[in-house]
Formats: sequence, C-alpha cells, structure tokens
Amino acid sequence: MAFEIELPHVGESVTEAVIGKWLKQPGDKVEKYDPLVEVITDKVNMDVPSPAVGILTRIIAEEGDTVPMGAVIAEMDAAEGEVSTPASEPTAAAESPLASRIGALVQGANVGPTGGEFLDTSLAATDQTAPERAETVSAGNSGGSTGRQKGFSPVVTRLAAQHAIDLNRLTGTGLGGRVTKKDVLAAAETGASSAGSGTVPEAALDDQIIEPTPIRKMIADHMVKSMSEIPHAWSAIEVDVTGMVEWRTANKDTFEANNRVRLTYLPITLSVVADALKSNPRINSSWIEGNIILKNAVNVGVAVAAAEGLVVPVVHEAAGSTIVELAGKLYGVVNRARSGSMTLDDVQGGTFTLNNTGALGSVWGGAIINHPQAAILTTEAIVKRPVIVSVDGTDSVEIRSMMNICLSFDHRIVDGAEASDFLQSVKSGLEAISLSSDLR
Repeated sequence: MAFEIELPHVGESVTEAVIGKWLKQPGDKVEKYDPLVEVITDKVNMDVPSPAVGILTRIIAEEGDTVPMGAVIAEMDAAEGEVSTPASEPTAAAESPLASRIGALVQGANVGPTGGEFLDTSLAATDQTAPERAETVSAGNSGGSTGRQKGFSPVVTRLAAQHAIDLNRLTGTGLGGRVTKKDVLAAAETGASSAGSGTVPEAALDDQIIEPTPIRKMIADHMVKSMSEIPHAWSAIEVDVTGMVEWRTANKDTFEANNRVRLTYLPITLSVVADALKSNPRINSSWIEGNIILKNAVNVGVAVAAAEGLVVPVVHEAAGSTIVELAGKLYGVVNRARSGSMTLDDVQGGTFTLNNTGALGSVWGGAIINHPQAAILTTEAIVKRPVIVSVDGTDSVEIRSMMNICLSFDHRIVDGAEASDFLQSVKSGLEAISLSSDLR
C-alpha cells in the first residue's frame, strides 16, 4: 500500500525543520520504527521513525531543505494492514521507541523564542499548517493577476502587500522553489536596510566569515520574527532577597544531605514565580489566532547552559510543587540538557519562561519573549549594596542582597498594570522569605 510520510509535529512552537541526513534510500526495506531521516529544529535534533514495515520508494525533501512540520517528505510502499496511524500525527512520535532517542537539543538563547515560525495573527491566517502547505505550490504556476492565483499562499501574498514587495522578483527557498514567509521578511529587511544606507556592507579582506549552522539561522530568524510580530513592553523592579540568601546559606548542607540534590536559588525563585503565575493568569497565556488563551497548567521553561548552547527545558506543573520537588525536577532536566539526552516531553508544553541571566553576571537586561508565550521573566545577579531601610519611621543604611527582575510582556495580552501586579507578587513572595521560613 503506497502512502506519504509526513514530517511529524514535535511541539506547538516548532513549525519547520531542516532535513539533516537520510538514513534510508529509495528501494531500502525498512522495519516499523526504523529511523528514516535525521531532522534538525531549533528545539530538538531527532530521528523520524518509519510508521510501518515496507519499502521506501521516493525521497521528496532533500538533505538541507527547510520544510514545514506536517509536510510530505517521502513516499513508502507498506505491507498491507501495516499503517494504522499517519506519521504526521503526534501520537506516532510519542508512541515510538525512538521518542526517547533524541540527540542533542539546541534551543534559541533564553532571551529568544523557544522556536518555531510564529502564527501570523496580524495577517489573519486561520490555520497554522494550511498556509505553509499551500506555499509548496510553485510560484511559476499560471493564473490570473493575483499572487494567490499564481501559487503564492494567502499569508505570503498579504505579507508581501504589507511591505510592497513584488513576489515575482523573489527566489524561493522552500520546497520546489516556493516563496515562504521567511523569504518575504528577508526581502523586507534587506529593503529597509538598503533604503537607509544605499549600499550593502561587505566583509573586509582581513575579516573572518563564519557560516551559521542551520540551527543558528533558525534562531536568528525566530528572534527577528519575535521582535517584529510581538509588541514587546518591559517593566523592571528591584527585590531585596537578603532573607532568601540567609535561608539558603543556613539550610543548604542539610537540604542537600537529606534530598541528594543541589539547593540553588533557582528552585526557590521558581516556586515563587509559579505561585505568582497562578495569581496572575494573563501572564501565563498565549495569543492564538486573535484570541487570548489562558493556560491552566503552569509549565515553566528554564534556561540551561549546555554544550550545544543555551537550552530551555520545561519544568511541568511547577505551581503547587514543593522546593524539594522543584529542585529534583531541575536536577533531572539540567543533567539531561547538558548530556544531550532530553526527551520531547522536556521541551514541550511551556507556558512561561524564567530567564536567569544572573548566573552569567548580568545585572540588568530585557529578554525577547518566547513565542507563543505572553511573557518572560529575567532574574539578574544578586549583588550586595547599601540600601535605605525604614523601620518605624526611622531610616537607616544597611548592606542588603539585592536582585533586579525584568518582565518582558506581549502588550496585546498584558497591560502595564497587570505586569506590575505580577512583578509585585514575585517581589513580595521573595521578600517574605526569612531565616525562620519553613520552605519544603
């Protein structure tokens, strides 16, 4: 039985992947769950398994091609009755033994999006997959005078009209030479820079030119799109974390001996942030097709420095978890991230991101929102400095441990007052911690 093999979806924010290496060739016989091809996204590098026993008959997406999730990448002749679930359905990857055999994960720096091409709600697209699939039609098809009639997708057509770009002059980089949203956005950006300078700068003879990896190119595109498609706003405050520092210092050794896991400031901060998200649901939401989706689950992505770069694994069900539980979850995902052995579950379902640039020594900064989330919180380095403290109307100067926190938020979803409420919830939660606190 002949059927098409589609690129499986691996997460709500991952919409395209680069074909890395075909592990099977046309004419090869494959068993069910045999790896067919290596694919690269800005979240995971993984093998796509065969959904059935049969013979690979045709490769459609060549190595190096960038293709949308759900696109047809190959054709196969399967044994009768072998195909029960289309390869494009998420359950195919989830049930496969290969679901846990994911190689090194590469994540856009935690100041950037968690990955995936964004749903372009400003262009009123009603379906996240259909416009991408429509772009596979060759731009050279005959038709009437409109871009859509010539084979361009509605999203591409409207985006080109927005930026006054002639689609017939673009060279498509998609499958079959299709013109994609990325091509239009690149043309718009080039046009803007050219209009400002009149010339395109070139590398000098003694400059070093580095060819970005496919993943780095994805990250770059997604960062640009995040800033261009999401109306960012920022709000920042300082927090007195003297009590938290004192509590950790006093309890660190006992905590680690009893629970066999490191006690850093991160699980304590994560606990406070998760509770604040429950109290401020707008911050734990997404903008999807013109609607605000309030997330019931609180799944917080946390930045981790790994060999392949910064990754953002997700701590699921963070709200309501104890400090011990959060420390254990963080220990697990951090180790898997650094060893390149994370699973799909480790990177899926994030509803909010905690960006700890304080570990890098940063004291002030604003992050780029991880689409499609509504906000990202940056916690900075804890620094001792003199602070004016008022007690019973009397002011004095004391040395306190202070930390700056900054919330980057989607202004379509969150207003300044709501952002301030959330930050104050985090501030009050952290400042309530003292030596006598019973943190579990």
